[in-house]
Amino acid sequence: MTTLTGRLDAAPYRTAISLERGRTLLADEPADRGGQDLGPSPGELLAASLSACTCITLRMYADRNQWPLRDIEAVVTFERDERQVITRLDVVLRLQGELSDEQLQRLLRVAHQCPIHKTLMAAVPLSVQLAG
Repeated sequence: MTTLTGRLDAAPYRTAISLERGRTLLADEPADRGGQDLGPSPGELLAASLSACTCITLRMYADRNQWPLRDIEAVVTFERDERQVITRLDVVLRLQGELSDEQLQRLLRVAHQCPIHKTLMAAVPLSVQLAG
């Protein structure tokens, strides 16, 4: 199991996220939502996870098959409802390299197999509890 910790002090919304590997990043809300805009919002982090995972999955697949895939972009857009719940995610892939139509179609199918894509499409058990 992997663990990360988010910590928020009295500063509005700026959250330090510490990873087990010793890395830290900041999440925040934009100024128009009361934050200081010091980092991506939680929704942006979710979309960023999908983008990064898609790119990495495609790179691994292309490298394993020795396909001439030079550059990968996964542009993620998302919509929210009035409660700020993400209701839709869309991914547009931009793949550069000397790839056949068959290879491009295979990479499109592989993009659906990235772990974050699979996680978002599944009903993932989630629990929240107070520390004892």
